[in-house]
Amino acid sequence: MVNEAVYKELIAKYRGVFGREPEVVAYAPGRIEVLGNHTDYNDGFVLSAAINCGTFFAAARNDGNSCRLFAGDLMKEAVFDTEGICRSTSDTWQNYVKGTLAGLADAGAVKCGFDGMFLGNIPLGSGLSSSAALEMSAGMALARLYGIEVDLLTLARIGQTAEHTYAGCKCGLLDQISSLAGREGCLVKTDFRSLEYELVTLGNDACFLMCNTHAKHALTDGAYNKLRAACEHAAEHFAGVLRHPVKALRDVSMSEWVLYRGGLDALEADRAAHPIGENERVLRGAGMLVSGDLEGFGSLMFDSHESSRRLFGNSCEELDVVVDAAKKIPGVMGARLSGGGFGGSVVVLAHPRDAEIASAALAGAYAARFGKACGVSVITPAAGAYVL
Repeated sequence: MVNEAVYKELIAKYRGVFGREPEVVAYAPGRIEVLGNHTDYNDGFVLSAAINCGTFFAAARNDGNSCRLFAGDLMKEAVFDTEGICRSTSDTWQNYVKGTLAGLADAGAVKCGFDGMFLGNIPLGSGLSSSAALEMSAGMALARLYGIEVDLLTLARIGQTAEHTYAGCKCGLLDQISSLAGREGCLVKTDFRSLEYELVTLGNDACFLMCNTHAKHALTDGAYNKLRAACEHAAEHFAGVLRHPVKALRDVSMSEWVLYRGGLDALEADRAAHPIGENERVLRGAGMLVSGDLEGFGSLMFDSHESSRRLFGNSCEELDVVVDAAKKIPGVMGARLSGGGFGGSVVVLAHPRDAEIASAALAGAYAARFGKACGVSVITPAAGAYVL
């Protein structure tokens, strides 16, 4: 079993709190975004992967309508009713489960309360989407508990709505789909207009290093939503000046951006250029992986980070230091920020034989600048969410 030690800890804590066994346990992994930054809500393309760390959610029905929810790491409890679920302004970790339960209630009957607990090993604020892992593990467990039938895409949308309505972050569907659709050794290439996805084999000559800077990664403070609003406004502009339909920035090419960006202020033009360029990089990158061109794929990752840094404004000094160091390390083929940005983690593409030396070099470069090493771990693409 993946992350068996975490599972055993959860079960022991569940027994200790509730005095019985859970009826159901589900697991959902975090994700890395390898290429395609902020393209999901622009109807674009993303290459991502489910990763080898995630969150377990255990639950059993109880006799009332009250839901008792424990965060297994903090051992803090939240209590709420199955009726009239509302957003909490304290202990906000509960909002991801509340929103997921509310979405499931729209799809089927929630006839009683539950006793639940979750525990995972995804570093919070690392950009690896611990929130989606919680939503998808809770969604799978509670759907099974209540006998509610939902397909994977519906479950992903329930998680997205939980983020929008309960957590206050207008995210796309990248995190949820990646957590559900991953497969060992593969990247997930998703078209976020059709919501169709396919698996692209990474191969045995590459692995990922995840460098957690521990810099602030909080997207509910409005930064993410402002970037999304800028993209939506830019799409409206291009819809008015181009001679073909434009529903989102996915419909605008980089050559069209160059010719028709006049009328946008300089900042919004830059913001729009990033997802437009990212879409083109994802499509090129998928082809490179099929042909085995890992070096070319890595170059696109470096280009992606530079676009985040110079055009989209969602990088920061800590992330830039790691990427700049990665460019100088033998065996490293590419690096870029992963996730929403503004802190969190850098994903690095490296040869497995060079992973140990590259990890030490990255941690050392970060320590030389900031006085402490960043956390570096080897990440492998893993299977998606499931009920145990």
